[in-house]
Amino acid sequence: MAHHADDSYYVPHGTKWPIIGSLGMITMMASAGFWVNDSQTAPWIFLVGTLILIYMVFGWFGEVIRESEAGMYNAQVDTSFRMGMMWFIFSEVMFFACFFGALFYARMFAVPWLGGEGSGAFTNEVLWQGYDAVWPTAGPEELGGPFQTVPAFGVPFVNTLILLSSGFTVTMAHHALKKEARGKLITWLIATVVLGFLFVFLQVEEYKEAYVHLGLTLGSGIYGSTFFMLTGFHGMHVTLGAIMLAVITIRCMRGHFKPEHHFGFEAVAWYWHFVDVVWLGLFIFVYVY
Repeated sequence: MAHHADDSYYVPHGTKWPIIGSLGMITMMASAGFWVNDSQTAPWIFLVGTLILIYMVFGWFGEVIRESEAGMYNAQVDTSFRMGMMWFIFSEVMFFACFFGALFYARMFAVPWLGGEGSGAFTNEVLWQGYDAVWPTAGPEELGGPFQTVPAFGVPFVNTLILLSSGFTVTMAHHALKKEARGKLITWLIATVVLGFLFVFLQVEEYKEAYVHLGLTLGSGIYGSTFFMLTGFHGMHVTLGAIMLAVITIRCMRGHFKPEHHFGFEAVAWYWHFVDVVWLGLFIFVYVY
């Protein structure tokens, strides 16, 4: 559907992608339910749902890209995209706030209470005698088992430097785009993608070290569960962000985006900066503090 540049309101045309995405998601969720109940066919059905969802992502995003490059979107559409991305990032902030909140509650309230502080004296005496209310905790040793924490100033510190550097490189790429320096734009973006995947690689190595040598697993009590939930979900976001940056890099190589029209680039850059900020919180409150 073509639109004039001075249109003040945009009505999207009909599309099949929402229903395809819904089909993929419900297939994944239903099969996941059977999977955890030991169904033999559920993993394959889950894979089918995943492939449907991937097909939707490529198809829908490809359609939006083609329409955008054809000049079919006006300023009102750009505003709608920006508001949508802002709300999406806000939802991600709330997502991580829940896990940070769980970590804070366990550390500052639940553990001291189980150790006998305040109104927890009776609970400690009856149910948790001898419980040592120190952090990090796996609960009684016979339950969580002994473990060691991941040293903050090893791989996590290196990963912090990597993510901070990637925030700088993506900002430099943005400046290059505004100045129409296509070569510098692509170079800075490639550097950002490499740094992103390097972060993921090092985190995988960190997980191997934690499981094999440090005894730190998801079963290591509240510390182990919050550690892997926070760092794992963040790692997933870094992986998705690096993939999105790779797609943006390919688009830049194909001549997409102009200094006055590049919201697709900005959206990914916003997301990447959000990932950086979350990691700083993780590094401080999970590894250091």
